[in-house]
Amino acid sequence: MANEWATFGADLHLELRGPRLRAGLMDALREAVRSGRLEAGSRLPSSRSLAVDLGMARNTVADAYAELVAEGWLTARQGSGTRVARRAEPRRAEPRRAEHRRAEPRHPEARPATVPAASPARALPRPSTPAHNLKAGTPDLASFPRAEWLKAYRRALTAAPNEAFGYGDPRGRIELRTVLAEYLARARGVYARPERIVVCAGFVHGLMLIGQVLRSRGVRDVAIESYGLGLHAGLLTGSGLGTPVLPFDERGTRVEESGPLGSVGAVLMTAAHQFPLGGALPPDRRAEVVDWARASGGFVLEDDYDGEFRYDRQPVGALQGLDPERVVYLGTASKSLAPGLRLAWMVLPESLVGEVVAAKGVVDWVSSAPDQLAFAEFLSSGAYDRHVRAMRLRYRRRRDQLVAAVAAHSPETRVSGIAAGLHAVLALPPGTEQDVLRAAAWNGLAVQGVNQFRRPTVPATLDGLVVGYATPPDSAWQGALQALCRVLPQAPGGA
Repeated sequence: MANEWATFGADLHLELRGPRLRAGLMDALREAVRSGRLEAGSRLPSSRSLAVDLGMARNTVADAYAELVAEGWLTARQGSGTRVARRAEPRRAEPRRAEHRRAEPRHPEARPATVPAASPARALPRPSTPAHNLKAGTPDLASFPRAEWLKAYRRALTAAPNEAFGYGDPRGRIELRTVLAEYLARARGVYARPERIVVCAGFVHGLMLIGQVLRSRGVRDVAIESYGLGLHAGLLTGSGLGTPVLPFDERGTRVEESGPLGSVGAVLMTAAHQFPLGGALPPDRRAEVVDWARASGGFVLEDDYDGEFRYDRQPVGALQGLDPERVVYLGTASKSLAPGLRLAWMVLPESLVGEVVAAKGVVDWVSSAPDQLAFAEFLSSGAYDRHVRAMRLRYRRRRDQLVAAVAAHSPETRVSGIAAGLHAVLALPPGTEQDVLRAAAWNGLAVQGVNQFRRPTVPATLDGLVVGYATPPDSAWQGALQALCRVLPQAPGGA
C-alpha cells in the first residue's frame, strides 16, 4: 500500500492509496468534491502535468479524468480544460482530528508531488458537450434538401384539395400511398398496393401499432435479434409481449425453428442491413424465416431502416417480396431525409390492415397531411431519387475516408458492416471497449460501443465501436475522423 499526497493550491490534499493508482486518484477526487475542498468550477491541472507530479503514466490520469467526466463529477471542454462539474451544494468538511497511520510501503510508481495551483474559474461552466458526434442513427441533417423540399411543398399545397386539411383517412393520404406503392416496388422489391399501406409518425409509432395488434390477437412473444436498439424491445414489452432473443453466429441471426422461433408469434428483424453489426441476412436464412412464418402462421416484422444506401453490392431486396402475407414491411424517411419529418410507412398483409387501421384510429397519432402531400410530390417529381443518389455518393466517400484513416492509424482494427447503410463497426481487442469509450469522452467524441446494443441475456463476446459516419456535417467530418483515430488502439511502435 502507498500513502501519497498531491497538493492543489495551498490546502487541498489528495490521498492516493494502493497499487491501483487510477482508482485511488478517482476516489481522492470524488472525496475532494464531496467535501467541498474542490469547488464547482475549479480547474484541475492537465493530465500531463498531474502525471508528471504524481509519477504516474499520463494515460492513468487521463483515464481517471475521463471516467469522472462520464460519471458527472468533472466536465471537459476543449480550450477550457478539466473542471469540477456544477453539482448540488457540497457539504463543507468538518475539522479533522489528527489521525495516526501506520507507515505503509510505497508503490514504486508513486512519489510525493506538489501540483501548482490553478487560476480560479471566471464563471461556472455549463456541462460539457462532445465536440464531435459519430453516433449512429442520424443522417447528415445539414444536407437536407431545403430548396427542393420547399418547391415540393409549394406545389403540393397549391394542388391540395380542401378536404386534405381535415382528419382524413387513418391510413394516410392516398396521394402518398399511391406514390409509395410505385417507389417501393421499384426500389426495394416490395409488393405494395395503396390500400395495404399505412402511413405513420416514425418507425416507433408503427411498431407500437403492430405490437398492440399482435397482443390483441393472442400473440405472447416476439423474437428479437441479439443486437439491436433497446427502445424497440422496450416498446414490445410495453405492449405486453415477451421478447426472447434469437442466437447469432458469424453469418448473422440464426432462425432455425428449434430455437426461440419455435414458440413465438412474430420476429423483428433488420434483414437487409442488420443494426448494429451491419451484415445482410444470408439467402438461405431469409428463406428459412419466411418458411417458418408460413408454417406457423407467424409474422416477420421487417425493419428496412436504411435500405436505400448500398455501396459495394447489388441492392438486397426487401424480405417482404418473398411473402407479402407473412411479412410486415416498415420503412421510414428518417435516414434518407430527416427524422424530424416524422414520416414512415407500413406495408401490411391483407389480414392485418383493418386491425392496424382501427388501432391507429384509437391512438390518433398521425403525420401532418401537408407533409404527406409534400413528400408525395417530392417522390413523384424525381427529387427524392436525386437526393438519395447524391447522398449515396457523399456517404460512400466518407465511408472510404473512414476505412483509409483507420487502416493508416490503427492497422490492427478491422472495419466491417460497410457494404451498405450509414455506419461501420470497428472491432476492438477483447476487453478494451470501455477503455476506448472513456478515451473518446476525454477527446470530446460521442461514439457508441457494440455492447450498448447487446441484449442483456446475450454473452459479451464482441468488443467494438459503432461509428455513424453520416452524422457530422461536412464542416465537422474531418475533425470527428481525427478524434476517432486518436482513441483507436495502435500497433506496437505506432505513432
